[in-house]
Amino acid sequence: MASTISKTLKTSSTSQIATVAAGCFWGVEHIYLKNFKDRLLDTKVGYSNGSAESPSYKAVCTGNTNHAEALQISFEPTKITYKELIEFFFLMHDPTTLNSQGPDIGTQYRSIILTHDDNQVKIANEVLKEMQVKWYPNDKIVTVIEPIKNFYDAEEYHQLYLFENPSGYQCPSHFIRTTPK
Repeated sequence: MASTISKTLKTSSTSQIATVAAGCFWGVEHIYLKNFKDRLLDTKVGYSNGSAESPSYKAVCTGNTNHAEALQISFEPTKITYKELIEFFFLMHDPTTLNSQGPDIGTQYRSIILTHDDNQVKIANEVLKEMQVKWYPNDKIVTVIEPIKNFYDAEEYHQLYLFENPSGYQCPSHFIRTTPK
């Protein structure tokens, strides 16, 4: 049976897990850590909700595994809330583009919130509705909200990639929106 939580993610007895996918996982991890590093316990990039067991980056890039490039976040709810993380999710990428972010195209780049419990489903749906009205009034948000089925850590060289490789590829759609689309 596949795990829904990264095997290497640091957690505590009081931490919670959030899992999101919003295009290339390098940029998603980078922007979350640049904005919330002191408020997050840990992050891992990986592959989620696909059909292959223990997928590789090469396999995921073919589009045949149906995995999304995802970011898993371990956080203490006393330092940052799940709602804050999901609100940020809708502002750090374009949730109105289907299976793509900028020039990155394919189901592995889809916009998806992978929930771990019923409370996360409720919060994610509420935030999506709020963001649709306030930030994306003229374009339909295509983000999918679904239960997490599996999470496989990406290869080690993908972890903290843009911190280790500052001149590496950054998706142009990964920035914080300050005005509605």
